[in-house]
Amino acid sequence: MQQTLKRLAMVTGATSGIGEATARKLVAAGISVVGTGRNAEKLVALADELGPNFIGVAGDITSAGIIDRLFAAAQARFGKYPDIIIANAGRGLGGSVMESDIVEFEKILQINVTSTLELLQKSARLMVASQADQYPNVPADIIIIGSVVGRNISPFSAVYGATKFAVHALAEGLRREIGPKGIRVSLIEPGLLLSGFQEAAGYSDAMVDGFNEKFGPLLVGEDIANTIYFMLSQPPHVHISEIMVRPTRQDYP
Repeated sequence: MQQTLKRLAMVTGATSGIGEATARKLVAAGISVVGTGRNAEKLVALADELGPNFIGVAGDITSAGIIDRLFAAAQARFGKYPDIIIANAGRGLGGSVMESDIVEFEKILQINVTSTLELLQKSARLMVASQADQYPNVPADIIIIGSVVGRNISPFSAVYGATKFAVHALAEGLRREIGPKGIRVSLIEPGLLLSGFQEAAGYSDAMVDGFNEKFGPLLVGEDIANTIYFMLSQPPHVHISEIMVRPTRQDYP
C-alpha cells in the first residue's frame, strides 16, 4: 500500500517563470519546497508569502558548491533530502548557428547543461539510496525542464536548442539508469511561454509581439506547474516519462 508522506521538492530557477509558479503550486498542495535563484530579494518575498513550507537559497546555479548548499539547507530545515527535484534553471540565447555569440553559448552551456548534470548526479545518488527499501510504497521524482526546441530545430534559437537536445539526452540516459531502481525521471518540453526568458535570451519586443500574434495566447508558468503537479500526482508505479506542452496555435517548432 502506498504511504502518505509529506514530500519535499527542490526547485531551481524559483524566482521567476516556471520555477516560481511551480514553487507556489507545490506549497499550495502541501509539498515543502527548497527554492533557489539569483534574486535574493525575490526569495525572501516568496518565503514571507508562502510561509514555513518554503525556504530560499540564493545563488547562481553555476557557482561552485551551490548544489551542495541546497541539499544541506533541505536537511537542516526539513530534516531530510528532497524526494522531488525540478531541474528548471536555465537561460535562452537567440540566434542561428552562423550568428550566435560563442562566448554567450559557453555561458548557457554551463547553465543549461553542466549545472543540470551536476544536480542530476547528486540527486540521483541520494534517491537511489533512499528508494532501495521504499519503492513501490513511496514515489521519487526528478523532473527536467527541456524545450520544444530540444526536439525540433528552431530557426531563431538553434544553438540554444542544442543545449536542450543535450538536456533531453541526459534525461533519457538517467531514466534508463535509475528507473529500474524505483525513481521516475521525467522530461517536460514547453513551447512558447511568456516569462523573463525572452529578455534574457535577447529576443526583441517585436519578436515577442510576433509570437503572440501568430501563436497566442502563449503559455505561462502556471501551465507548466500544473503539468508538473499532474506528473507528481500519479502513484509510484506510474511514470509519465515525457510531455510536450505547446500553445494550441503553435504549429512549429
